[in-house]
Amino acid sequence: MKNKKIALITGASNGIGLELAKKFAANDFNLIIVARDEQKLQKAKAELEILGSEVKSYSADLVNAEEISGLKAWVDEQGYTIDSLVINAGQGIGGKFIGEIPLEKELKLIRLNVDSYVHLAKVFIPDLVARKSGRVLMTSSLSGTSPIPFEAVYGASKAFVNSFFYAIRNEISGSGVDMTLLMPGATETNFFKNAGLAKTRVGSMQKDDPKEVAERAWYALMSGHDHVYGSDQSEYEGDIYNRMQSETQKAQRRRLFSAPDSAPGASK
Repeated sequence: MKNKKIALITGASNGIGLELAKKFAANDFNLIIVARDEQKLQKAKAELEILGSEVKSYSADLVNAEEISGLKAWVDEQGYTIDSLVINAGQGIGGKFIGEIPLEKELKLIRLNVDSYVHLAKVFIPDLVARKSGRVLMTSSLSGTSPIPFEAVYGASKAFVNSFFYAIRNEISGSGVDMTLLMPGATETNFFKNAGLAKTRVGSMQKDDPKEVAERAWYALMSGHDHVYGSDQSEYEGDIYNRMQSETQKAQRRRLFSAPDSAPGASK
């Protein structure tokens, strides 16, 4: 993987992660793509190689700290220099916090959405700072700007990412490393189906195109913006509408979209 910059992207086998990988490939980057599902990973690899990039795949379950350490060790052993780090892998869970969602599922979500972000940032960003160059994109969510009833742990995990991102960005300001936070709203991916949210109002509504989300993210990252939303509507809600309401009011408003069986026509 010589003569080109390298982007390492987690959660790159589908959805926003895959579309982000396509943007890097189309702009003359070689790629290291990371995901848990080996079959989906190889399919994504073949799709990305058509764009002319050299693509290395690494299968890892980022819920496990040992596998993140293994990823870093492999990158170092191969002698790869990461120019852009995209911390994107995440998951959601929908349902009642009390009496419905098993604790282990929520703890597993935290290990992926929170622990892995801290771990990946801790082991990869110092290399960028030492070289005084590079870019970091962290995928959070519009959900991180408001309490989300029936997605309580997911929303809180993304609020953590938002706070963590801005703190680290401030710490390394002036280092030559640019950091951008991506906060998509509802996007047309497998997220809502996998999270058990297909019958919610937000799960059934029209969603943003992941290609457009990736386009906005790419422009923001390359332009040095500190944050970007996935669409104009998400930007309005995140930067303007949320500021007009208290946390209690925001939680009640979001409940209308996230409550089980809130989709039009859903069985109660």
